[in-house]
Amino acid sequence: MAADAIDRAMGTLIGGALGDALGMPTQLLSPARIAELYGHVEDFVAPAADHPVSKGLPAGAITDDTEQALLLGRILVESGERFNHARWVSALLDWERDVKARGSYDLLGPSTKRAIDAINSGVPAEEAGRSGDTNGAAMRIAPVGIMMPPEPLDALVAKVAQTCRATHNTSIAIASAAAVAAVVSLGVSGGDWRAASGHAAAAARLGAALGHWVTGGDIAARILWAQSLVRGKAEKEAIKLIVDLVGTGVASQESVPAAFAVLEVAQGDAWRAAVIAANLGGDTDTIGAIAAGMAGACAGLSRLPQDRIPELHGIDIADVRALVGDLVAARTAKTGPGKENAA
Repeated sequence: MAADAIDRAMGTLIGGALGDALGMPTQLLSPARIAELYGHVEDFVAPAADHPVSKGLPAGAITDDTEQALLLGRILVESGERFNHARWVSALLDWERDVKARGSYDLLGPSTKRAIDAINSGVPAEEAGRSGDTNGAAMRIAPVGIMMPPEPLDALVAKVAQTCRATHNTSIAIASAAAVAAVVSLGVSGGDWRAASGHAAAAARLGAALGHWVTGGDIAARILWAQSLVRGKAEKEAIKLIVDLVGTGVASQESVPAAFAVLEVAQGDAWRAAVIAANLGGDTDTIGAIAAGMAGACAGLSRLPQDRIPELHGIDIADVRALVGDLVAARTAKTGPGKENAA
């Protein structure tokens, strides 16, 4: 179990990085603009010189999606059983200062920025995230899925909710993050992507009962609907359905179901998921990071395209491996070696 869990946990984070980096130059662009600039994106490409957030980055560069996922993983390991909200907020502030110093334009997302501004103004951390409904929680949640076993599901969702409290303490954001974490968790246990998708809807239903209620489509229902919408469709037609009907914006109820639809179209192939997401337009790097990360969890690092991994920029594979070792060790401590079974 340990070696396979490590492989699948590495597949999660490296798969997510591949999806993030492939979508980096196309994020915020329309499908028409992507086609005009690149044709059909199938490889790492550099962003246009006038790109609003990615200008100046090299082809294959990761963005905030991967960096914040790795940051959350480290805080999870340092926190132990009870998630340290103060340390997490401090880490996010340090991260933003660092990316500003690097000259990056890809900073904290709208919900996270709003929450941190509130905390800095004296609002308690548990109240600061009460309006955070965008996809920032879902984009960085993968380490929770690595650390937590898939059952009991309420314990997994509770840990997700803990990490959301300071920035995304809403029913929609927690449901979205819980769905993604559930796929990762079942994948690390050995589950395939189809079984994991069903587990995601159950996690989303539990997550929707937590945090502050905000209006929006039911995440579990939208995930199942988005996957059924594209099931059996040709890739070009599926992309159009995702763009036109599911939506690819930063709202959780668009981008998270879109990532599950991408997973369906790609049939669990992480690189294919990354390519599909990169051509959608909208929040391509986040949709790609989520979809390819979920696919990577269910396939493992060994089944990712090995020639693409060295082309990534801004990620230290040795550091990722060390983090994965700590997360899987924490997971094993919760289940005991050999006690965990895949669904």
